[in-house]
Amino acid sequence: MDERSAKCVMVLDEQLPIGLAVNTAAVLALTLGSGVKALLGPDVRDGSGHVHVGITTLPIPILKADGEKLKRLWLQARERGDVFVVDFTDVAQTSHVYEEYTQKIAALSAEQLHYLGVALYGKKEAVNKLTGSLPLLR
Repeated sequence: MDERSAKCVMVLDEQLPIGLAVNTAAVLALTLGSGVKALLGPDVRDGSGHVHVGITTLPIPILKADGEKLKRLWLQARERGDVFVVDFTDVAQTSHVYEEYTQKIAALSAEQLHYLGVALYGKKEAVNKLTGSLPLLR
C-alpha cells in the first residue's frame, strides 16, 4: 500500500495510568512493525556517516477511548477485513510469560476481554471511518 493512501493509528484506554499507556503503545508498535513491513523505512546515514535504523514512514496518532469503545473498535475493524488490527488486553498486561498469556486468552471469549489498546493500519478511508470521531490522547 502506498504511504500516501495508508494510515496507522493507536487507540488507548483513556483510563490507563501513564506507565501502562506507554507500555501498551510500545507493545502495539512492536507488533505493528513486525506485521506491516511497509511501516518501516530503510536505514539512513547522518551527515557524519553514522547509520540510524529506519523508523516508521507514517505518523502514528495516539487516540483515546473507553474500554467499551475499544472493544467495539476491535470487533468492527476485524469484521471489515481490510484493516490490519493489533490488540493488547488486560490478559497480556498481567501475564508474566508468553505461555501464560496464551493459556489465559484461550480460556476467554473476545467478549470477556478488556482491551487496553488497539492499533489499526489500512487505507486512510477505512481507518478514518473507524476512528475519525475519537479524540487525541493528551
